[in-house]
Amino acid sequence: MSSKKYSRTLHDARRFRVTPRMSEDLVIDFLESLDCPRALTVAMLYRHGEHQQLAELEFNPDLYRDVWAMRDAYAATLFLSKFEDLKLDKDLDEAAYEKFEKFELLCKQTNHRFMDLANDPLYRGVIVELHGAVQRKIAKILGDFSPDEFFDFGRWGPGATTLIKGRSASSTNKFLREVGITRDLFDLLSNGKGVTYLTEVYPLWGYHLLEAGFPNFQVGCKVITVPKNAKTNRVIAVEPGINLWFQLSAGAMIERRLLRWGIDLSKQERNQQLAKEASVTGLLATVDFSSASDSIAKGLVEELLPKRWYLLLDSLRSHFGKVRGGWRKWNKFSSMGNGFTFPLETLIFYAAALVCKEYLQIEGSVSAYGDDVIVPSAAYDLFSRLCEFYGFKVNPDKSFYQGFFRESCGAHWYRGIDLKPIYLKENVRTVQACYKLANSVLELSHRRNNRFGCDIRFKRLHDRLTHLVPKSTQLLVPSGFGDCGFVCNFDLAVPTIQRAKDRPASKWVEGYFVAGLFDVAKSHEVDHIGLHLTRLWGLRDSDDSQTSRADVRDFAISISMRKLRDKPLANTDVYRGQTKKRVIRFLVRQWPDLGPWL
Repeated sequence: MSSKKYSRTLHDARRFRVTPRMSEDLVIDFLESLDCPRALTVAMLYRHGEHQQLAELEFNPDLYRDVWAMRDAYAATLFLSKFEDLKLDKDLDEAAYEKFEKFELLCKQTNHRFMDLANDPLYRGVIVELHGAVQRKIAKILGDFSPDEFFDFGRWGPGATTLIKGRSASSTNKFLREVGITRDLFDLLSNGKGVTYLTEVYPLWGYHLLEAGFPNFQVGCKVITVPKNAKTNRVIAVEPGINLWFQLSAGAMIERRLLRWGIDLSKQERNQQLAKEASVTGLLATVDFSSASDSIAKGLVEELLPKRWYLLLDSLRSHFGKVRGGWRKWNKFSSMGNGFTFPLETLIFYAAALVCKEYLQIEGSVSAYGDDVIVPSAAYDLFSRLCEFYGFKVNPDKSFYQGFFRESCGAHWYRGIDLKPIYLKENVRTVQACYKLANSVLELSHRRNNRFGCDIRFKRLHDRLTHLVPKSTQLLVPSGFGDCGFVCNFDLAVPTIQRAKDRPASKWVEGYFVAGLFDVAKSHEVDHIGLHLTRLWGLRDSDDSQTSRADVRDFAISISMRKLRDKPLANTDVYRGQTKKRVIRFLVRQWPDLGPWL
């Protein structure tokens, strides 16, 4: 951890601030490094305060014949596309709510469609056959489930709930205080008898819940906005805590079943690799949707999912939501913020894409990661028609099925060439912001040279960033360890050697000691059952543990009997959103070389 050796580093890091003028100059420096017409356009709009035009800039890959010119224009267009400090003519929250209402109305229309499906004008011809096939495909993917599985995979999410605010939303605090639940979920857990199964399934926590005032009935979720990009914010739902625990459990159950079909929602590499292949062959399309999470209509889920699965998810979700002070009943089934929305939308899109491919009897991979879908290009039109019938809107600006440009899950490719841009999300103000921008520029320059050295056009900006911060904070680190210092090559860093502990005089080298600047969460001592429950539940997540839920339950019963809840736990919990700066020395085994500036 930090010592007197790094006291100057910490002092300078806390006091250092980049001036607004200097931050603006850094943006211009990056655009000048690209040195292309689109970069000049972006620079002029930014410099002269034409931020509305800047936010509305669009990129069309079909307008470029030279891939290198396309790459520069693409990087310039997207560099400030998520910049939070643009001054726009419209209110970002208002834009988010306007879009939210638009898709809530779309869900209402979708619900009406499935209430009288036979008379719907879109339910004709091939759509009838595809719809039945999607129902069968989803039933095959999901299969059945057991109550034990449902109770095994509950967990807390990282954010706030309707009763616990964001700064207090640690797992420890949620185990201690969370008692919020909707009546639908309470009825499911109590089987209509008023006594929940929680005391049987989670003995220690279940009895603590009763002591803490459970149930505290919640009407539903609360809708808030969070930053998305320069043009609009994003609407998300803050769910009741106990609902969220079981929503995440149901989501994990869906994820496990998708994994058997090759869809791993813990990784994005499959979609990214398929997008690269598609950019070379043109045989696969990358499809993206507008507000897919807000387009999952209640009637659609009821129509597609097996009855038992639908009833389970329907009991877990919030049927009502509070929007800008008023309560309303949702036309959508769930939204972003619900613990099972992401796996559910992945399931629907994957099943629909797979059915379209099989109907056309064509070759090609199918994949889905949320609303990032990959289908054979020949199936794009049919898949789009089916999704329109289901109430989803394909985003034409981010969907590609012609030409050789493809984008999926943050990967951007043209004919196998990596076009992935970097984003500046806020003004550069601190030492760590300088680290982040410098490292992003270095990585971009390395990719642009096909990972053989670094593009020398970015050297001036990189050098300016490294010399902008105080000398005591110019920490040098290898790539792959985050933005805790300036990433550099081994020869420039000359780190301290760490030799084998049992052979101090040996020439065998275990690695190198490196110092990095980190924001560490502030912690405080706790002495309550919430921390104990967090540690207990953590037993089942340990990689080297074979602990089953029954083992955890038996252990909990024995602890409860010994009344350990009355003894000091002598441990710490963290404050969410509150950090302090620390210089930490850590050991690295390898030091990747990015090569020289070329």
